[in-house]
Amino acid sequence: MTAMNKQRLITELQSQGLQFKQASSPTVGRKAGAGPSDHRAVIVEGTTVMVPVYTATAGKSPYSVDLDRGQAMLYQDETPIAPIGLPETPHFYQLTTTEGIPYWKIALLHSHDVLATTVLQTCLRYRDESTACQFCAIEKSLEADRTIARKTPEQLAAVAEAAVRLDGVKQMIMTTGTPNVRDRGAAYLAACAQAIKARVNLPLQAQCEPPDDFIWLERMKAAGIDSLGMHLEAVDPEVRAKIMPGKAQVPVSYYYEAFAAAVQVFGWGEVSTYLLAGLGDSLETLIMACEKLINMGVYPFVVPFVPITNTPLADHPAPDSDFMFRLYQKVGELLKQAGMLSNNMTAGCAKCGACSALSTFEN
Repeated sequence: MTAMNKQRLITELQSQGLQFKQASSPTVGRKAGAGPSDHRAVIVEGTTVMVPVYTATAGKSPYSVDLDRGQAMLYQDETPIAPIGLPETPHFYQLTTTEGIPYWKIALLHSHDVLATTVLQTCLRYRDESTACQFCAIEKSLEADRTIARKTPEQLAAVAEAAVRLDGVKQMIMTTGTPNVRDRGAAYLAACAQAIKARVNLPLQAQCEPPDDFIWLERMKAAGIDSLGMHLEAVDPEVRAKIMPGKAQVPVSYYYEAFAAAVQVFGWGEVSTYLLAGLGDSLETLIMACEKLINMGVYPFVVPFVPITNTPLADHPAPDSDFMFRLYQKVGELLKQAGMLSNNMTAGCAKCGACSALSTFEN
């Protein structure tokens, strides 16, 4: 498979999803939550990618894997096109805390060597339709008893140590629902990072909204956080107001102020933001935003929007794969020109890269 064919295949899988056909057991993956929801990890030509499998879009995808046929093979309209790998269940999932909480309710394996957790599984905006982000499913996994509302620093440290020791995890990502405090969760993320770094030397990225006082950026760095994510999701003010009415109250201009301050603390290329393509931003708007971010030293992690089950946008179409391919090509060229490569980041979603095909366009 050529490099361009691989890029195209990953782009189409992440836009169109993947059907799993297996009579003997259910598909293993991730439903709801705050991260790559309704996905599972698959290995395509040596690259681990997170692909939607539980969405309505995936149920109509031309791509499928039939595990009952023996070797895992990727099919397109019933034509075999490539062998596909499936990462094994990590060993640390078998462990529990002294209180009987399974480790997988505290943190999950993403891709093949990334530990991820939502330290606070609630958000001040989630339960109010007038403020909730319409794509968000952060509390769905909590309602389904697949996680716990608050992961303590001690619990996270124990799980991180086990994941490194038993499964060779290379980095950890901590995100959070936005609490009703002015630091936007930065203080709690710092406390969690301090406990983790005291137990195991693991690169950490934290993700939160911009805090009210940028001194929290320095405090997070001092606590052991290596990289920072502050996620715009969408750029156009009208799109933001429609899709994320509460979060849109924090203007894009304030995000850019926070990005500039964060780059001064964490360093060039160690700050990132999610851009969810397909929510309404035009191709030109996204490219202009990416160019501005890159010039500031911020990595724009472009990801296709995934319509998650049981959210207001469950029936919203996923972005067209041709749209994503053009976007990846342009942003990849901008990244290459700037020398901003995801692999050079210490930790984070962009370094993992499994939820996007962008990293394959950097070279």
